[in-house]
Amino acid sequence: MDLRQLEYFQMVAKLNNITRAAEQMHVSQSTVTLAIQKLEDELDIQLFDRSQKQLSLTAEGHVFLHKISDVLNLLHDAVAEINSYRQLQKGTIKVGIPPMPSSVLLPEILAGFKELYPNLQLSIVEEGSFDIRQLLERGELDLGIVNLYHPSPLLESLPITKERIAACLPLNHPLAGNATVSLAELKGEPFILFKESSYHRKLILEQCKEYGFTPNIILTSDQIETMKGLVAKGIGICFLIETIAFKNKDFAGIPLAETLHIEFGLAWKKDKYLSRASQAFIKFMTELNDRRNATSATTPTAEDH
Repeated sequence: MDLRQLEYFQMVAKLNNITRAAEQMHVSQSTVTLAIQKLEDELDIQLFDRSQKQLSLTAEGHVFLHKISDVLNLLHDAVAEINSYRQLQKGTIKVGIPPMPSSVLLPEILAGFKELYPNLQLSIVEEGSFDIRQLLERGELDLGIVNLYHPSPLLESLPITKERIAACLPLNHPLAGNATVSLAELKGEPFILFKESSYHRKLILEQCKEYGFTPNIILTSDQIETMKGLVAKGIGICFLIETIAFKNKDFAGIPLAETLHIEFGLAWKKDKYLSRASQAFIKFMTELNDRRNATSATTPTAEDH
């Protein structure tokens, strides 16, 4: 028994005529006749009463039609839904993103992707880069933006942005007017850092260790607005990427003398099936990255002046 036999049977039952059913199905009359005969042989039951000029269903044929109609309707619905996914008319993508790239990239990503694919849904999970990497490796996220430092062998990645870290100091801090500031000069200052799952935090701590001190960490948070607010009120200092630090007028964003960089990329598990929606998101991020690179290549930097 195969799907075509059931579809031929359903059409013949609807039209009570093999010739017309064959025309509707765009096959020969003999194809439909043979399919019905094989179906009856397999079921060992007569589905049609052929004693009259016009075919009609037997009692068993009525029962069988009722049952297979439900099956065929479900199958057609499934095919239609899969076509919607294939044509990007439907789909959800679960994407992980750390706090800092989220504040810089997320508005542009959400607006741009929604404009191109209005029927696709982005489900955003905000976690630290290390947590996102683990979620990707376990297959619990479709895609994620992660720090590319020591890339995971289990993940494929696409570089999307490279950012320098700046120190964020209260406006009345003695070093607030400096052109640059070294972490060595900040020994003893109250630090506000990201949570332990953040590579950004590990990078700061490693650099402090190079200078022979353990910083005084008074608060850990993944909430950038909280960190910025505390710095503005003089509670402590924090470290953010320059894109964020230099846009705020409530505190002083000072480039670090150490020129610490963080490179973020879009990542996905190597052996995990990528849906059409996920593939569309990767394509979108690739094109967005190309546009950002082209813009930065043509924008004069401070060194150009």
